[in-house]
Amino acid sequence: MTKKKVAVLISGDGSNLQALIDAARMPEYPAQIVLVISNKAEAFGLKRAKDAGISSVVINHKDYASREAFDDAMHIELVRHEVEIICLAGFMRLLSERFVKRWEGRMLNIHPSLLPDFKGAHAVRDALAAGATESGCTVHLVTHEVDSGETILQAHVPVMSDDTEETLHQRIHKEEHRIYPEALKLLTEKL
Repeated sequence: MTKKKVAVLISGDGSNLQALIDAARMPEYPAQIVLVISNKAEAFGLKRAKDAGISSVVINHKDYASREAFDDAMHIELVRHEVEIICLAGFMRLLSERFVKRWEGRMLNIHPSLLPDFKGAHAVRDALAAGATESGCTVHLVTHEVDSGETILQAHVPVMSDDTEETLHQRIHKEEHRIYPEALKLLTEKL
């Protein structure tokens, strides 16, 4: 079986990266992670990549005059590593329209809400503030409009009356780690 070459873009801890690494270790899994890119040198996910023997590179967005220039630097690395699919895993940067179009249909994101509800960077906080009784997570294709691409998979998580942002986020993370590898598998089978 020829495995699809995947890059994972991160900004922090990399727990979803770890879930993808663990899945990709399985012989029958149809994807292999060949590159991790972080915009932050201190991201713990870089250690996860190193421990797994995966190439990684730090591209600091602050070193570039524009979003497009930063995205072009990432694109060069992705092409150099022959990447076929990108997974955003806690990558806290908005991507330029040009970059998104280059990777259209081949870029996934994981979001901690049941999209289209609670888009944006504070989805868990927003769900609690709205009094939602249910939350969850969504893996979707990336489009230029934030958190708006085609849904690949969702998982539902009940909101408990005593939930804090942290406790709800922890339960959502468990579901993210379960469905992100499955969603990547589904995408590889379509390409």
